[in-house]
Amino acid sequence: MINHPPAELLQIHPVNPEPRKIAQAVEVLREGGIIVYPTDTIYGIGCDLLNRRAVERLCRVLDLKPQKLDLSFICLDFSHVTQYVRSLETSAFKVMRRTLPGPYTYLFESNSSVPKILGVNKKTVGIRIPDHPIPLAIVRELGNPLITSSIKNDDLIREYTTDPSEIFEDFKDKVDLVIDGGTGGNVPSTVIDFSGAEPQVIRVGLGEVILSA
Repeated sequence: MINHPPAELLQIHPVNPEPRKIAQAVEVLREGGIIVYPTDTIYGIGCDLLNRRAVERLCRVLDLKPQKLDLSFICLDFSHVTQYVRSLETSAFKVMRRTLPGPYTYLFESNSSVPKILGVNKKTVGIRIPDHPIPLAIVRELGNPLITSSIKNDDLIREYTTDPSEIFEDFKDKVDLVIDGGTGGNVPSTVIDFSGAEPQVIRVGLGEVILSA
């Protein structure tokens, strides 16, 4: 990995994010940077979905092979969602409309734009619209989704790191910006797969399991 200066730790208000600081985070993303940021569940690590080099670098940081890429898209709203999923059935749309923004990841069959963007043939795509002002403000300012993963801990007792200062120490030499939006959660999103004939619960997390609305 190319050496780069240590990341900056940037405090952003978790309820009323300062526009100047959001713009600073987006500038990092537009330059191909990787950021760590809070969500409504746990802290995430991500980059600009449309920056291929940044996505490749994110894979290296996470020690993932591009073919094994199993990351989610942080979207602002349903207009983003429809750009990347093959179809959004009425039943799935009703569930999403009831639960989003919220602590859920929904899996859908990806459309033809996803492999063109990522450079790998991904059959499914994970969709997140978190109920947290900071990532939503970042995506709004950026103009397109982030591609993201969760910050995990190697500790067998505590799977997810919640303290942004600890996260900064762990990632300051791997990423470009760590956003301190306060203490994070330690329960991940609920994951529901809508890519098949019937919805399937992949992981029970913070969100209540809702398969129909």
